[in-house]
Amino acid sequence: MKNFKTLFTFTLLLLFGFGNAQKIGVVDTNYILNMMPQYKEAEARLNSQIDTWEQELQSMQAEYDKKRSAFENEKVLLVGDQLKLREKEVLDLDKNIKTTTSLRFGKTGEIHQLRANLVEPFQDQIYAAIRTMVQKNGLGIVLDKSNDINVISLEKRYDYTDKVLDILLKGTTEKEKKTNKK
Repeated sequence: MKNFKTLFTFTLLLLFGFGNAQKIGVVDTNYILNMMPQYKEAEARLNSQIDTWEQELQSMQAEYDKKRSAFENEKVLLVGDQLKLREKEVLDLDKNIKTTTSLRFGKTGEIHQLRANLVEPFQDQIYAAIRTMVQKNGLGIVLDKSNDINVISLEKRYDYTDKVLDILLKGTTEKEKKTNKK
């Protein structure tokens, strides 16, 4: 059903575009992001942070497993308050692991917020470059083939990815030249 809606929307856009003689272009923003050195550096920092969090969770899990095993082995020997105290200690560790996992890697966790903060400035740069390219080439519609649009066939003349990348990289080198002159 989703593919039908996408195909219907794309067909409607094509018919509307031909009726008004609008030019259509396609851009691959994921390719552009991967070609930007600043994005790669930021993504490497993010991956480093994720690795740190994963190691932290692994150490917490190892500590939990050790305490849980010790508790299970000594359960028979413990009495009353000692039993409750040790059981509470193990349950608190388990709860702490689940809470930390949820806060860091959950749907609204830190990883998603960091990734959004990482990508957003680069997306703004890309969209500004796309607007510049649209004005230069007189395009009416620009599709992003990396975002859930199934492009079955694409002629190179309609793919404006490299032009957008050129605009971005030219803007980056101009900023570097200005910084070096100062």
